[in-house]
Amino acid sequence: MKRFWRDVAVQEQAGGWGISLDERPVRTPGRVPLLVPTPGLIEAIAAEWRAVETDVDPRAMPLTGLANAAVDRIAPDPAAFARALAAYGASDLICYRADAPAPLADRQRAAWDSVLDWARGRYDVHFALAIGVMPVTQPAATLDRLGDAIAARSPFELAPLSVVVTITGSLVLALALIEGAADAGAVWTAANIDEDWQAEMWGEDSLATQSRAVRSAEYAAANVFLALLKA
Repeated sequence: MKRFWRDVAVQEQAGGWGISLDERPVRTPGRVPLLVPTPGLIEAIAAEWRAVETDVDPRAMPLTGLANAAVDRIAPDPAAFARALAAYGASDLICYRADAPAPLADRQRAAWDSVLDWARGRYDVHFALAIGVMPVTQPAATLDRLGDAIAARSPFELAPLSVVVTITGSLVLALALIEGAADAGAVWTAANIDEDWQAEMWGEDSLATQSRAVRSAEYAAANVFLALLKA
């Protein structure tokens, strides 16, 4: 789609905040009015539309994409969407530890143990830790309580959280992030310990570097979106 509008305006409406292009309300791909819960978020989304020069490139409009996902994909059945994210708790990244080399295992403990300690206290749960690649089974109560924690989030929170969970491979890290127990930088570092170690040992791979840049941009957008839900 090419840019056809001259003016982008923000309006407060019943049910949230929306934008219009030359007085025509913006709708999601599902043809639902695009309404978000905070003025800070809608202003940032409007800025993405104002920045379009000729062709609309969804990759350059990540906040719009996350809002569309919240409205079209998640809001119709948030419980089902939350269950899909909760499934990551069964094989959470930070429960799988290297047995060697010792420096890598030490890095994992330093970055991951404090997050697990927080989750144990916050949700009154226990975690089974695996050494190596053999799978472990998490206690049912742990999975239930982590599932309840993610299910309590709104569709507009679940949209960016889904990015965080899938990029990091960790439900626990995502919960620590949204609850303020860990900041975005610490979560990113914790999620990339193994990849960083491999790069240090064997050098960087160009394809891996490109993939990481894409993931980093998506992760950053998700964090911006979460912050704007409070603005």
